[in-house]
Amino acid sequence: MKILVTGGLGYIGSHTVVQLLQNNYEVIIIDNLSNSSFTTLEGICSITNKSPKFSRLDLRNPLKVQQFFDEHPDIQGVIHFAASKAVGESVEKPLLYYENNLNTLIFLLQEMRRRNLNNFIFSSSCTVYGQADLLPIDENAPVKTAESPYGNTKQIGEEIIKDFSKSEKQFKAIALRYFNPIGAHPSARIGELPMGIPQNLVPFITQTAIGKRDKLSVFGDDYQTADGTAIRDYIHVMDLAEAHMVALERLIKEKQAKNYEVFNIGTGKGSSVMEVIKVFEKVTGEPLNYELTSRRPGDVEAAFADTTKANQELGWKAKHSLEEALISAWAWEKRLAEAEKNEI
Repeated sequence: MKILVTGGLGYIGSHTVVQLLQNNYEVIIIDNLSNSSFTTLEGICSITNKSPKFSRLDLRNPLKVQQFFDEHPDIQGVIHFAASKAVGESVEKPLLYYENNLNTLIFLLQEMRRRNLNNFIFSSSCTVYGQADLLPIDENAPVKTAESPYGNTKQIGEEIIKDFSKSEKQFKAIALRYFNPIGAHPSARIGELPMGIPQNLVPFITQTAIGKRDKLSVFGDDYQTADGTAIRDYIHVMDLAEAHMVALERLIKEKQAKNYEVFNIGTGKGSSVMEVIKVFEKVTGEPLNYELTSRRPGDVEAAFADTTKANQELGWKAKHSLEEALISAWAWEKRLAEAEKNEI
């Protein structure tokens, strides 16, 4: 079975491609390399001993998208990761985010409709909940007004898919609302590869520990939490990748209760920023230079998942610990540093 993975050289996409290849799916990747590296494809191949097909393509071009599907008529499912994802950048460049994150989705769905292609998984986010009224957050929690254009594109994207699913009765879709992916493949051959200054906590931690960054900024120490720092649900990227494969099999085997479903993908446990720092220092033996600073606009105080629905209906559950995720992230950072040294 051939599966299209858009954004398949990105962080979550690449780990999902590995999972699919290791479970004997045939994979074709689309990526425009705007926020990823071609070297990731080498990592995928070295892990799996398989070579997925790759097409460098910008999904914002509808004629190119149509041509791609003309050339690959045997695709049987689509996992859609390709999107811009930096919250701060989305505030500065909202039109870029609306164009990139929504037009690409629409063009994909148009081609799927034309070709009667019905299995679709959407990369969504817990940002749709904002600061939830109740913790942990389940799928029935209200979707709050978005704090950023990025968050809004995820909300609108879900609405587009939901409406499309109502109009096309054969179409089947699952939106996975991720919490906070961290870590890397245990081989350290692929991992999170931020372009420029990291927007996420763990790569900032590892880059500080390796010496790429002078210090780590902890944004806010006055939240109503045990240590004053914000709480998030940190999920190992390998668990997240497995969730995509399980969701795909649910679509293919027609196990859905309805043709559009939403699942939270997290661990069900919240960890504060300071907890993550302390665990990293403990498992790696690397002291971190960090400073407490003011809150960032748009950051919520606490968010962690109620994963009951994913556990029961998908038959999926996160297996990896925070410690394992941080050890793998550190191994990946050290491998990157070694590769850079060898290039010099």
